[in-house]
Amino acid sequence: MISYIAIGSNQADPVEQAKQAITALNYITETSLISCSSLYCSAPMGPQDQPDYINAVAAVETNLSAIALLDALQAIEQSQGRERKAERWGPRTLDLDILLYAEQVIDDQRLTIPHYGMKDREFVLYPLFEIAPELTMPDGTPLIEMLKDCDKNGLTAITG
Repeated sequence: MISYIAIGSNQADPVEQAKQAITALNYITETSLISCSSLYCSAPMGPQDQPDYINAVAAVETNLSAIALLDALQAIEQSQGRERKAERWGPRTLDLDILLYAEQVIDDQRLTIPHYGMKDREFVLYPLFEIAPELTMPDGTPLIEMLKDCDKNGLTAITG
């Protein structure tokens, strides 16, 4: 199954956090990294009194169930210092979210796929488009159509 993973960090050397997370994706059992977007810099969602985020999107091929993949991603987050807090959209060392899991639609207590907020998030859609420009959502909406309604809001690719 092809799955797309959003990567975000704005604490503890975010560029390095993102790079380590991308590397760690290759070490998830029964999973291999297929491709990864460039790193992007974006303004934070929610409280603005926090540093900008570094974001990317990776494509992985996995034989794990969606929940097992979620567990593996949360283990990576924890190994890189992530502390889960009640505060939504606050600063974090690492955030890994499953955006899409094949063409499946999942509405579970622990997991919603497609990711509930992806259609409104430039820091998800533009990196996703970089690695999967022909992608179509499970509901039949082409990714390129979603981009038409998504302002870049200052999103910039990081070079070098």
